[in-house]
Amino acid sequence: MTDRVAAAVDELTHRLVHDLVRPPNADAGTPDARWHALARLRVLVQVEQAVYELEQGAAHAAAVAGANYPEIGRAARMTRQGARRRWPGLSHARPGPPPRPSPRSPRP
Repeated sequence: MTDRVAAAVDELTHRLVHDLVRPPNADAGTPDARWHALARLRVLVQVEQAVYELEQGAAHAAAVAGANYPEIGRAARMTRQGARRRWPGLSHARPGPPPRPSPRSPRP
């Protein structure tokens, strides 16, 4: 499944770069490889933030639906303790939108 998701994200980022990111000299022709790589990186960072927020919402929804930390951990391919550290407070989750996550810290 990871390969299929990676392929879909790759296709999506290429489309987003093409549709949303305007080259600095759009009238001068095709953007250079450096510009394209940087634009794609910018889009991928935004995709990562969106996935993080969706992940938070999915964990919250699972908890509201009655899932416990061991089940959430298995779904996220981690231990119960890992799930508890990643999503603290899910045992008290209530119906409704999940709390708004803070922006994810950059990885080292």
